[in-house]
Amino acid sequence: MQEVYEFLKKCNTYYLATVEGDQPRVRPFGTVNIFEDKLYIQTGKIKPVSKQMKENPKIEISAFDGAAWIRVQAIAVEDDRIEAKQSMLDAYPSLQGMYQADDGNTQVLYLKDAVATIMTFGVKEPKVITF
Repeated sequence: MQEVYEFLKKCNTYYLATVEGDQPRVRPFGTVNIFEDKLYIQTGKIKPVSKQMKENPKIEISAFDGAAWIRVQAIAVEDDRIEAKQSMLDAYPSLQGMYQADDGNTQVLYLKDAVATIMTFGVKEPKVITF
């Protein structure tokens, strides 16, 4: 899990895919955090992506660092605890102008049953990490 976290942090931007009805939805994200040995992402509850993950929590994340790419399949599980939200906000102080841990909008989700595949150019076999 640590390697997945470091890869996503290094990329700064990753792409999160969800489903809305029968339509795939992909958008850039930038938040990733480890809290209590779980990998977390963050959004706002008022956003369509939040509603999509509530309806169907299966997600995929993809990112490219210039030499390798990662794809993470997981189930996004909401953690509504203030401590989890505050940990994310502490990791991303720039978010504190838009979000507060107790604002009713901040949402953090951890990745459950995750399978990460990292493929590096020039390497035939991908590296697979489960957590």
